[in-house]
Amino acid sequence: MSDNTNRRNFLKLSSLAGIGLVSGNVIAKSSENYIPFKNPLETSHFNMSGYAAPKLETVRVGIIGLGMRGPGAVTRLSYIEGVEIKALCDLRPKQAEKAKELLKNTSHDPDLYSGSDYVWKEVCDRDDIDLIYIATPWEWHTPMAVYAMNSGKHVAVEVPAAKTIDECWELVETSEKTKKHCMMLENCCYDFFELLTLNMARQGFFGDIIHGEGAYLHNLLDLNFSKNGYEDMWRLRENAHRNGNLYPTHGLGPICQIMNINRGDRMDYLVSLSSNDYNMHPKAVELAKEDPFFEKYTDVKFRGNMNTTTVKTKNGRSIMVQHDVSSPRPYSRIHLVTGNKATARKWPEQLISKGHEWMSPEEMKEVEEKYMPEIVKKVGELAKKAGGHGGMDFIMTWRLIDCLRNGLPLDQDVYDAATWSAIAPLSEYSVRNKSQTLDVPDFTRGNWKTNEPVDISLKGAGNTKIQIQ
Repeated sequence: MSDNTNRRNFLKLSSLAGIGLVSGNVIAKSSENYIPFKNPLETSHFNMSGYAAPKLETVRVGIIGLGMRGPGAVTRLSYIEGVEIKALCDLRPKQAEKAKELLKNTSHDPDLYSGSDYVWKEVCDRDDIDLIYIATPWEWHTPMAVYAMNSGKHVAVEVPAAKTIDECWELVETSEKTKKHCMMLENCCYDFFELLTLNMARQGFFGDIIHGEGAYLHNLLDLNFSKNGYEDMWRLRENAHRNGNLYPTHGLGPICQIMNINRGDRMDYLVSLSSNDYNMHPKAVELAKEDPFFEKYTDVKFRGNMNTTTVKTKNGRSIMVQHDVSSPRPYSRIHLVTGNKATARKWPEQLISKGHEWMSPEEMKEVEEKYMPEIVKKVGELAKKAGGHGGMDFIMTWRLIDCLRNGLPLDQDVYDAATWSAIAPLSEYSVRNKSQTLDVPDFTRGNWKTNEPVDISLKGAGNTKIQIQ
């Protein structure tokens, strides 16, 4: 059997298992014939890292998905100069109408699309839209992003950008062929301490980066089981049959930027392990006693509560990423960076050290004043006023629009979207097979060796105005 055939068969099994359609026994047997991932092509069609698309004086936007994340994007985009919100789309008409209400007393008068599963294609097919903003359930992210790029649109897609390795490759190949940006909206890369530590790393504060840690520790147990939470309880279904690190990018993204992943270094291989489930199944049983609706969940084998995934990079660095959305543990993304000269950690409190002890508050303030990046100095206070997870959502949105208007490369490209998202399916396979080591695909096809690090300076940018009402 050829390498390509082996790869297709393995990926097919992996993707099916990821949504609970293949038994554990079948997957376990497949590991006996496992071979490393093979790139679809030896070289890329076009290197999107550092790619600067033609300037867009006005960025015309269509927003698909107006549930939890979409309405906030509508509001944020309305504050930014050079944006026209042309279309709002959601399966539910009321959600589209509510989102349009947010634009009262603004210059935006978008058309509304709703009522069918594929009405979003009509938005992508319009010739007066430049950017499609996707905030739908995970299973729709890749199909919508691929269709939009093939329709000649840049794409900004919520996390994760893909659920399977095949989908990751599909995003990469489509972006390269169409030369359209595909940015995963990893907002945590734009939080204030993450931007600070990224600039500190760029300025050599940490020395050689040795190790990084990130996480998504967020107790969503009640929300996942709420009938009025996620539409059609889609996020509970994700946790019902997929056992691994399903949501790695919040903690992983900022660490990858600090380590220059895909830009001088890349992930080499990973190992993943999950605990058993001690919370989700008992919750289903408890709810079923009062509501027969939940009886169908009492026979489900839910994902383990805590997943820990470790990654080794080609340059010898290590990364730890954790995921737990069902335990009574305080919220944390950890965000720990260790170099051979210094360390920084965000949770449970922001600390920096250049020795055996953490710096005093006065020393911390001096470091922050010296290394705070220009983007925070320029829009940080306005971002806090605009809101969205303390302001990081607004910084991300403003930065995206500012780069498109100035014809500059985006901070996150399609290789980041694919690499960071790939951790989920890879971790699922590793967990299923007793923490088997897995190679991480090189979505850059070797270009990581010469790609330039992310530049968060405002050189050639930063001129997009903000008007917060």
